[in-house]
Amino acid sequence: MASQKKIPLRKCVVTGEMKPKKEMVRIVRSKDGEVSIDPTGKKAGRGAYITLDKECILLAKKKNILAHHLKADIADTLYDELLQLAEKETKAENGQ
Repeated sequence: MASQKKIPLRKCVVTGEMKPKKEMVRIVRSKDGEVSIDPTGKKAGRGAYITLDKECILLAKKKNILAHHLKADIADTLYDELLQLAEKETKAENGQ
């Protein structure tokens, strides 16, 4: 009798939805206050998960959700990187 493997769930800070960890990306603030994308999900520091979806990322930028959650200033370049990641993810899902 094979037991089912547990899928780790995380909550999106923008939508509040619980989703599998692999469908999301972690944004981390280090002790120095530097904010970066954490593709491995293992960097030390305060983390926030966000769904890799264009609308979700734009909403986070508009409402300043990541800055509020991580208690740090978020550069526009970080949102640009997130949008590029979301585009790559969408293309990969569509087989392009």
